[in-house]
Amino acid sequence: MRKFILATITGVMFGAVVTTQVAGPLIAQEAEKKASIYEQLDLFGDIFERIRSQYVEEVEAEELIEAAIDGMLTSLDPHSSYLSPDDAQAMRVQTRGEFGGLGIEVTQEEGFVKVVSPMDGTPADDAGIEAGDFITHVDGESLLGMTLDEAVDLMRGPVGSEIIVTVVREGEAEPFDVSIIRDTITLTAVRSRTVGETVVLRITTFSDQTFPTMREQLDKQVEEAGGLENVNGFVLDLRNNPGGLLTQAVRVSDAFLDSGEIVSTRGRDPQDGDRFNAQPGDLADGKPIVVLINGGSASASEIVAGALQDHRRAIVVGTKSFGKGSVQTVMPLRGDGAMRLTTARYYTPSGRSIQALGVSPDIIVEQPPRRDEEEEEEEERSSRSEADLRGSLSSDLSEDERRLIEEDRERAQAAADLRDEDYQLAYAIDILKGLAALGPEYAAALARQAN
Repeated sequence: MRKFILATITGVMFGAVVTTQVAGPLIAQEAEKKASIYEQLDLFGDIFERIRSQYVEEVEAEELIEAAIDGMLTSLDPHSSYLSPDDAQAMRVQTRGEFGGLGIEVTQEEGFVKVVSPMDGTPADDAGIEAGDFITHVDGESLLGMTLDEAVDLMRGPVGSEIIVTVVREGEAEPFDVSIIRDTITLTAVRSRTVGETVVLRITTFSDQTFPTMREQLDKQVEEAGGLENVNGFVLDLRNNPGGLLTQAVRVSDAFLDSGEIVSTRGRDPQDGDRFNAQPGDLADGKPIVVLINGGSASASEIVAGALQDHRRAIVVGTKSFGKGSVQTVMPLRGDGAMRLTTARYYTPSGRSIQALGVSPDIIVEQPPRRDEEEEEEEERSSRSEADLRGSLSSDLSEDERRLIEEDRERAQAAADLRDEDYQLAYAIDILKGLAALGPEYAAALARQAN
């Protein structure tokens, strides 16, 4: 018994020695790391005081601290930043769908401002700014070396004032200047129309208006068509949509899915991850869907496209999307400011991370450059027919037969005009026409496969 007690005590002592030998260096390392951090903070304080006392001009302490905070955040990635009280308020207004500016979503790449997308109907869109353009100068002042926030501040100004931006565009040999008149930007989250038997839903942004407006517009178009039985499918046009609220992307995706995962987010700590699932109910009632994307489709747009693509609920058409697969959390700070911090990556239902990769379309369709008037006139001159020839025989068809042929011709001409106006949209509508031609049984099988 005494030997057993002695052995037990010895074991406990040995265990304590081992624990001390292992934990001791770890504690020392942690203490050394904290000491190094405190030394760096002391260095920051020393530099701060020297700037305040010795810089050639007097500087505001608050501005120095804000600049230091912003520098710390922007060094992490292009989407983390400090928001001053004014910037935080402007962001809150923007998510409600109305703000002042040029109407472009931008990021920073290679030291210059890169256009993610121009927003529909805004001054930048009207002036011809395109997704992928690089803005190198504003009113002759170079943006090289500026932070993104500094560049954006330079582009802001009074409503009605003119700004000259210098643009570098792929395919253009030389940079060129574009004049833009600043205006108040009022975004219509969703616009709709019916082309033939296809309902087209153009989603321009994911603000808090997006899902309710989309549902309202969808119901309106279906009612005007006389019911879902008269609709052959839906086009979700997400081109040049820079994204917005994650919650709205989830609700839009859920509108066309009966079940399954929509998107998941994963942060540094596995416990911080989140998963969003679809609830029963499909606003399109299983009708085929085509999603249009391009290089200006980012963030929330990519969530919708990726979710519908992974569930095989939609055919994705267009060109590769922007590839912003990170989640930013806006954290309020003292003094009415805020911090935008990248806290997670998001993943499509199949587990794809599209960060820097983008969503690849099922069918790649480039938007061809618009033809000029001379090319169109030349095509008209070369498209003469038998009826144009002098002395040609007249048709012996009845008036009813002529009318039916003319109606078919008008529909075909409308489709051709749409291809000239928007080739990608026309392509999407043609896909839905083809699916409808296969019959309702095929569409029903497609819906069953998706769900």
